[in-house]
Amino acid sequence: MAYLYGENYTRSQLLARVGDISQIARIKPYRLVEGLEDGLFALDVCNGSGLEFTVLASRGMDISTARFNGRSLAWRSATSDTHPAYFDHEGEQGRGWLRSFYGGLVVTCGMTWAGANDIENGRQYGLHGRVSNLPATGVQWDGTWQDDEYLLTIRGKVREATVFGENIQLTRTITTRMGETRLFIQDHVENMGARRTEHMILYHINVGFPVVNDSARLISPTLAAQPRDPDAEDGKEFFATMHAPVAGYREKVYFHEFARLEDGRVGAAMVNPDCHIGTGTVRGLGVYCCYYPEQLPRFIEWKMLDAGTYVVGMEPANCLVLGRPKEREAGTLQFLEPGEIREYTLEIGLLVGQDQIDAFENACHAAIHRARS
Repeated sequence: MAYLYGENYTRSQLLARVGDISQIARIKPYRLVEGLEDGLFALDVCNGSGLEFTVLASRGMDISTARFNGRSLAWRSATSDTHPAYFDHEGEQGRGWLRSFYGGLVVTCGMTWAGANDIENGRQYGLHGRVSNLPATGVQWDGTWQDDEYLLTIRGKVREATVFGENIQLTRTITTRMGETRLFIQDHVENMGARRTEHMILYHINVGFPVVNDSARLISPTLAAQPRDPDAEDGKEFFATMHAPVAGYREKVYFHEFARLEDGRVGAAMVNPDCHIGTGTVRGLGVYCCYYPEQLPRFIEWKMLDAGTYVVGMEPANCLVLGRPKEREAGTLQFLEPGEIREYTLEIGLLVGQDQIDAFENACHAAIHRARS
């Protein structure tokens, strides 16, 4: 059954009350116009719970704008949802990726390179790879009933390929159910080529105001948080607490070691207990992600509290963000053999109200206690 507006409804009860189910939940495809966005193929998803988000089929099947009851969930940069035709991977000494980094709820990094820009074997590799600037093909979308549940699904394929090099295909399926405050990303990554290929993937989940604010904090089953550099070393004991924007703030990056939650997954949440979530007195809003550590053994926290770049990134990954040469040197670089397939499953959702925030935090405390017992 679908839980809507404080009540449970069966399929027949809902269809008796609407002319079409799009009155409550739908996927709306369209193309953007004007400026750097012109020509982008996008799909807006509304599932009736107050959760709304936009999938950019032209940008790696990633998720840009996301809202809950009119409140933004994701930080958005000044670049806009730039069309991939403007992407310059090697430009600006490998930092051209930032020219089209719109922020957004999910930006995928990879699939053969993620993290810092660097030179390897005489070739310049850009920050965070190419996949988020590649347009999808075979894009499909639909809403379907499964008994009394209505499922909204978007699917597309993104290929990163070059002559004499990699040939990797990502098949992404994004699903959400009517009435639920969560979505699922199911990624199927396959080496379509005939040679062994480096494989790096990172999910850049960018939480912004009003979830990120003065009283916001990171909740996670953290056993240890390693600072990336001296900037992060300074104030490392405050890795989980946020504050108001500070002009000129230097980003702090932490590499987390997590304990498993009771269901075997790991996860983290950015929460603001003071955020109003309605017209009444109810407060507390958070964005969480949960995933399997066998698939994504790394988690990176990007704490960036600068004026205008006021964002906390939750980043599950199969690598760190120091660049491919560092992964290779450490012996942690992953590879895909010809025909090999990797599966990645993420749940991204909301914690609405203090009770849900407390429940997530208690689950994290319990995970830490089990790991240390």
